[in-house]
Amino acid sequence: MADTIEVAKSGRATCRACRQAIAKGELRFGAETTTGFGDSGGSSYMWHHMTCGATKHPDGLRAALAAFVGDVPEREELERRLAEADAKKPPPFPHADRAPTGRAKCQECGEAIPKGALRVVIERDIERGMTITKGAGYLHPQCAAGHVEAKGSTHERLTTALHANTRSLSDSDLEELFATV
Repeated sequence: MADTIEVAKSGRATCRACRQAIAKGELRFGAETTTGFGDSGGSSYMWHHMTCGATKHPDGLRAALAAFVGDVPEREELERRLAEADAKKPPPFPHADRAPTGRAKCQECGEAIPKGALRVVIERDIERGMTITKGAGYLHPQCAAGHVEAKGSTHERLTTALHANTRSLSDSDLEELFATV
């Protein structure tokens, strides 16, 4: 099983995003999920209106649309919502931006990163009791090269990734960043 698009067989399903009924005969998007029922931990679908699925699960809906062979009404609206969802997604790690507040501390030197200053955003492990989750960590641009080299990467890989992943900085900001990294 994978994410799917199908015509609603009845009017009993409720959209998991907006909590409104999905009418019989309407196209719906099913995001696959595992269930706790049964020995094998089977799978089921969380049903969504097509437009709600574009907002809530854009990657899954995009893959399901590519596999769907039928006609999709209001496809332009879906594509617009998928583009909006992509624009809201944070860029992949590592990337650079300007600090919106002065609360972040550099992961390498421990000093505060001032509001409005350039910073490099990396993925880091965060310990939360008995579990470890992933989250953002911040570095001064001048501390970034030493940090990634200590973690087993190279300066060239960092600069290549920063070029590819940074979206929100102007050309002059990028020049300033790469002069210090």
